[in-house]
Amino acid sequence: MYLNCHSYFSLKYGTITPEALPKLAKSHHQSAIVLTDINNTSCAFQFVRACRAEGIKPILGIEFREEGQFLYLGIAKNDDGWQELCTLLTHASITGDPLPKIAPELQHCYVVYPTITKGIETLKDNEYVGIRPEEVNHLYTSYLKNHLEKLVILAPVTFKNKDDFNAHRLLRCIDLNIILSKLKPGEHAKPDEVFHEKGYLEQVFEQYPQIIANTQYILDNCHIDIDASPQHNRRTFTGNEADDFKLLTKLAVNGYKKRYGSNHKKAIDRTQKELKVIRDMGFCAYFLITWDIIRYASSAGYFHVGRGSGANSIVAYNIGITDVDPLELDLYFERFINPFRSSPPDFDIDFSWNNRDDVTDYIFKRYGHEHTALLATYNTFKGKSIIRELGKVLGLPKNDIDTIVNEPQATEKHHPFAKPIFKYGKMIENFPNYLSVHAGGILISEQPLTRHTALQMMPKGFPVTHFDMYGAEDLAYHKYDILSQRGLGHIRDAVDYVHQNQGKSIDIHNISAIKEDPNVKAQLKSGHCIGCFYIESPAMRGLLHKLRCDNYVHLVAASSIIRPGVAQSGMMREYITRFHHPDSFTYLHPVFREHLGETFGVMVYQEDVMKIVHHFSGLALDESDILRRIMTGKKKNSDTFRQLQDKYFSNCKARGYPDDLTQEVWRQIESFSGYSFCKAHSASFAAESFQSLYLKTYYPLEFMTAVINNFGGFYSTEQYVHEARMSGGIIEAPCINNSTFLTNIDGKTIYIGFIHLANLEHKIAHKIVEERLEHGDYRSLGDFTNRVDISKEQLEILIRIGAFRFTGMGKYQLMWEKNTVHNPAIKHVYTTTLFDTDTETYTLPELAEDPHEQAFDEIELLGFPLCSPFDLLQTAFRGDIMARQMHRYNNKIVQMVGYYVCRKWVTTIRGEVMNFGTWTDPEGHFFDTVHFPQSLAKYPLKGRGCYVITGKIVEDFGFPGLEVIKLEKLPYIQDRRY
Repeated sequence: MYLNCHSYFSLKYGTITPEALPKLAKSHHQSAIVLTDINNTSCAFQFVRACRAEGIKPILGIEFREEGQFLYLGIAKNDDGWQELCTLLTHASITGDPLPKIAPELQHCYVVYPTITKGIETLKDNEYVGIRPEEVNHLYTSYLKNHLEKLVILAPVTFKNKDDFNAHRLLRCIDLNIILSKLKPGEHAKPDEVFHEKGYLEQVFEQYPQIIANTQYILDNCHIDIDASPQHNRRTFTGNEADDFKLLTKLAVNGYKKRYGSNHKKAIDRTQKELKVIRDMGFCAYFLITWDIIRYASSAGYFHVGRGSGANSIVAYNIGITDVDPLELDLYFERFINPFRSSPPDFDIDFSWNNRDDVTDYIFKRYGHEHTALLATYNTFKGKSIIRELGKVLGLPKNDIDTIVNEPQATEKHHPFAKPIFKYGKMIENFPNYLSVHAGGILISEQPLTRHTALQMMPKGFPVTHFDMYGAEDLAYHKYDILSQRGLGHIRDAVDYVHQNQGKSIDIHNISAIKEDPNVKAQLKSGHCIGCFYIESPAMRGLLHKLRCDNYVHLVAASSIIRPGVAQSGMMREYITRFHHPDSFTYLHPVFREHLGETFGVMVYQEDVMKIVHHFSGLALDESDILRRIMTGKKKNSDTFRQLQDKYFSNCKARGYPDDLTQEVWRQIESFSGYSFCKAHSASFAAESFQSLYLKTYYPLEFMTAVINNFGGFYSTEQYVHEARMSGGIIEAPCINNSTFLTNIDGKTIYIGFIHLANLEHKIAHKIVEERLEHGDYRSLGDFTNRVDISKEQLEILIRIGAFRFTGMGKYQLMWEKNTVHNPAIKHVYTTTLFDTDTETYTLPELAEDPHEQAFDEIELLGFPLCSPFDLLQTAFRGDIMARQMHRYNNKIVQMVGYYVCRKWVTTIRGEVMNFGTWTDPEGHFFDTVHFPQSLAKYPLKGRGCYVITGKIVEDFGFPGLEVIKLEKLPYIQDRRY
C-alpha cells in the first residue's frame, strides 16, 4: 500500500537508508513497496537488490518536485517505464527547463497526483489522484467520491520514528538555510509519514474498497527486472565483436613490432595470451575505446600517461595506452584482468589539467550524449561541519558553535543545545548532502544511460549519473578514468618553450632512451629534482639520497615505499637497511631470493604478494590476485577466502614445507597485503618522473618556467623562481614591455607574469599584452596611459613593482608623473599619431629610493622578494656552515641560518606533535631539520622568514639532517618608508 517511499537520497529530506527501507517494509508485513525519491534516482539498483534480499517486491518511481512543490509521482510499470521517468528528469536538468506541471505521456508508467490540478475526467487511463489517510473523511463531501476508480492510497514514508522526524526537520532547515523556528508546516513532511501497523491503511480506507483495490492493482502490475550485467557497457567499437578482435589484434601485433622488434618471442607469446583473455572476457571494446581516446588526444597534441593496473598489460603497452613495459618490470597481466576478478578492469589516463575538458568533450561527441556521462560522487554530512550546520539551525551564536566544535569534551562550557546537536549530528552523519563530480570516471553505455539513472547537468557543461562509482560497479559498468594532473602540463609546456626559445624539437616520448641517459641518471641520484613530477618533495629527496637511486627500476621502488602505509609499517626503513647491507639478512626461501631479489625480499608491490603466493604455494596467478584483493578488503570471512586459504596451506604441505615456514610466509603475505602498492602504477609515475628529469637536466630554465606556469606543485611559486635563479636564470619583475600574463622566458631571462601580481585585475593584464602585441612596445608612462584604460590603483601596482623601469625613471618620479598624464575618467581608443603630445614640464626635487624598497614592494605584491631574502637581514651572520658542509659535521652541534620553505606535521605514537622542516641556506641550497615535540613546543616556527637554528647534525644512511635544539627568527631591516 506504500506508493511513495523516500530514502535519504531524497536529499536533505529523507532519513532512511536504501537498505533499511525493505527491512522496515518486511517488519510491517508489506510484500511490495515503491521507492520514489525526490528528483533523484541514485539508489535505485541498491534498493532493488536490498528488496530482493528481503523477499520484498521492488518497484521504482520518482517524486517530481519543482521549487519544493510536489507535482506528481511517476511509478514505473517496468524497465521501460523507469527509462521514461529518468528521461523526463534528465531533460529538465540538461535543458534547464522546469518540470511540466502536468505529466507528459508516459506509456509505461502510472502517474499519481497529490491533489487534483485539472478536471478528474481528463485524467488518462494510467493517471490517478492520491488520497492521504487524513483526507479520507473529506471524501464524503467531495465530488471525488464519484470517481473512485481514479483514486489510490497516498501514504508517504519518509522516516522511521519521532527522532527521525526531528532529524528530518533539521535537514529541511539546512536545505532552506533557515533556523528551526522559521520552518513552516508546508516545508517539511507530516509526522505520520512512517510505515504503519499491519492493517492500519486498510482500516482507514475500509469504506472505500475500490481505492484499496486500485492501489493494489498498481503494486501488482509493476515489475522491475534491472540487474547487473557487463552488457550495459558499450559492447563494440567497430559495430561487430569479431571485427573488434581483428582490429585489436592488428594494433597489438603492429605495436609489439614497434616496441620490441619482430622476433621477440616473449613479447609475441605474452601478447597472444593476453589477446585471448581480453576476447574471452569481452573487453576488446574497452581496450579499443581507450585507444581511440588517446588517439584523439595525440592528434590534438596532448600528452598523456596511462597508469593503474592497466599498465600490467602488454597489449596496452603495444597500442600506446601506457608507456610501461610489463616485461621489463615483470608485471603480471592477471593483476589487471583475470576470470576470477569480479570488479571491471580499470585504466587511469592522465592528461594535462588544461586539456582534460577537451578530451572529455570528444568522448561525449564521439559516443553520444545519451550514452555518455561522468560519474557522480556524493558529499556527505561529516564531523565538524554537521555541528556547525545544526548549530546555525538552532540559532546558536558563532562563539558557542566554535566552543562545541573545538572542545567537544568540555561539556561544562557547552550551550544546552549541544546535547541534541551531538544526538542528531550522529544520526545524520554520512547522509548524502549534495551530488558532485567524480575525479574522472566516465561511463559509455550500450543502451541509453537513462535505462538505469537520470542525469544531472553540472556547471562545466557535462552531465553526471545520479549514482557514484560504487553504484556503477554494482551494475557492472566499466568506467574510463580520464584524470588530470599538473606534471603533464610541465612537460608539454617545457617542450614548447624549448622550441620557442632555442629552436630545438624534443622527442620527450622516447622514454627508453631517456631512462638510459647518464646525465639524467646523475640528476636523479643527486636528489636535486625540484619541479619534477612525484619526486620533488623533501621526503623523496631524502629517500633518493639514501638509496643512491640512479635508475628506473630503483625509482619505481622508491615511488612505492615512500607511500604512508609502507613507511608507517617500518618496511621503508627495512628496505633501505637491506639496500645498504645486503648481507645483513637471509631470504626466507629461495623463492623470495628469485622473485623478490630486486626489492631485497620486501614485498613492496601488490604484484610481489601475487608472485610469492603463486611461486611459493602454487596457487594460480588469478587465484593469487583474488587472495591479495580479499586481504586488503573486508571479505576475509567469505567462502572464497577460506577456500583459497585452505588451498594455500594444503599446497604448501604437499610441497613438503615445514609448518613454521608456511605460517611465517602467510603472516608476511597478510601483513604486506595491507600496504603494498600497484607496481604498474609506480612504474607509470616513474616514467613521467624521468621525462621531467630529462627536461630539468638539459633545459632547466624552460622547465622551471613551465613549472611556474602550471602551478600546483609541491612548493610555492617562490621556490620555483629560486630554483630557476639557481639554474642560471636572470629573474626580472613584471615589465609592461616584456611580460605576458603567464611567466615567459627570453634567452636566459625569465620575466615574472602579470598573473602573480596581487590585486592586478586579469582583464588589465590581458589588455596590456594585447595592446602591446597589436601596436608595439610602450614608449613611456604617458604612452601607456593613452593606450590602456586603467584605474589609478591598478596603475600604482604596476609602478610599484617596477613595470615601467625601461623609462629610466624612479618610482617616485613615475608616481608624480602619473598625476599629469593619467586621467582615468577619459576612455581611450587607440589611434595612430604622427607626433607625441607635449605634456607639462616640471622640475622635481631629487627623490632617492632606498636600495631595499623594491624588495619590500615585491614581498607585498608578489608574495616574495626577487633578491635573496638573506640580503634583507639586519645581521651579517650566515651560520657556522652551509648545507654542502653538513656531512663533515656529523654528530656535532652547529648553528645554521636558513630561509623557511615548508614543514610537515607528524603525530607521534604518544599523540605528541613534531615537525620536519625544509630550508634554503644563504647559498641557495636545501637542508632539512627535525623538530622533536619538546623542541617544537619551546621553539615554535613563526611563519616565513629567516631563522638561526642551533642543532645537532645527524646522518641517516648518508643523508644529513639537523635535529633542532633551539631556533630564533631573524628580523629584517626596516622598510624606511613606514
